[in-house]
Amino acid sequence: MKIKQVIEHLDSLSPLHYAEDFDNVGLLVGSAETKVTGILVTLDTLESVVDEAIDKNCNLIVSFHPIVFKGLKKFNGQTYVERVIQKAIKYDIAIFAIHTALDNARNGVNDMICEQLDLINRQVLIPQKATIKKLTTYAPENEVDQIKQALFKAGAGTIGNYEHCSFTTSGIGSFKPLETANPTVGSIGATHSDKEIQLQVTYPTHLESTILSALFTTHSYEEVAYEILTLENTNQHIGMGMLGTLKEPMLESDFLHHIKQTFNAGCVRHSKLLNKPIQKVAVLGGSGSYAIKAAIRAKADIFITADMKYHQFYEAEEQLIIADIGHYESEQFTKNLIVSYLRKKISNFAIILSDINTNPIQYI
Repeated sequence: MKIKQVIEHLDSLSPLHYAEDFDNVGLLVGSAETKVTGILVTLDTLESVVDEAIDKNCNLIVSFHPIVFKGLKKFNGQTYVERVIQKAIKYDIAIFAIHTALDNARNGVNDMICEQLDLINRQVLIPQKATIKKLTTYAPENEVDQIKQALFKAGAGTIGNYEHCSFTTSGIGSFKPLETANPTVGSIGATHSDKEIQLQVTYPTHLESTILSALFTTHSYEEVAYEILTLENTNQHIGMGMLGTLKEPMLESDFLHHIKQTFNAGCVRHSKLLNKPIQKVAVLGGSGSYAIKAAIRAKADIFITADMKYHQFYEAEEQLIIADIGHYESEQFTKNLIVSYLRKKISNFAIILSDINTNPIQYI
């Protein structure tokens, strides 16, 4: 198996297309054509993690956080980032980072937080915009069903909990083949008119090349007429943060102690208690201050996240509780998710969960 095949599996879990613009995801070190000897999964790629990969004969590290966020001008080992890259290159260790692509995935980072808290009725807190497109094409009546099935197989026509969704309408198509054309029907130089079906399907943005390939391969015309529009519709499956509901409401103090224990947090910093039960919970792994207003709009009773600054706790406005459980603590189960997923996809290959706790923050 080559690294590129592992990447294809990871892209099915969380397409890199949906990573945030500021992020640096993908294959950061190494070649996609390299044969894999073993895969080590970690939250962060540190020197100790590279050493672990060497010891365990893993030449691919799948890391949640990217070791490189911005361009490096020197590789002289003066920083921990430079030393990691140097050692990885020296020992032919590839590094792949998934980060906000997995944050935005429906079954990603935030779903894992909800899983630990046994939340039900889960939904995306901040849906990512411009992630749904609509394809309109035109085809002879006798080809429409075949084209539809090809598009469905490629991933088109899925809307929420429904699949194989499409819309068709009939009309008359016309065209005039020029001298260099090779028409399937009609004659060079003569205007041809025939009954055609207009077919419309939606699809997730990251599948566009696959969808168009299916269309062009299945359609009989030399020049396929089609249009693509980006929709403003809310995407139920892609976006930051999640909302969920406790099966039974809990007292505020009980729930705060519950999340401290569940995430083994050194401490839980929180805003003012509101003396009302907790049932609707908003979560966002990692730095989540930008989602406070979204959690309030969703009428969450509590917002669990990390990296909150002093004044940001005021933004709770006594409408919900903000609970900061720590960056590492909120994302710690992510590597377990990746390992579990890859083991299902690659059942006969060594996929190892890193033993190293990479949390840089200590508590007394």
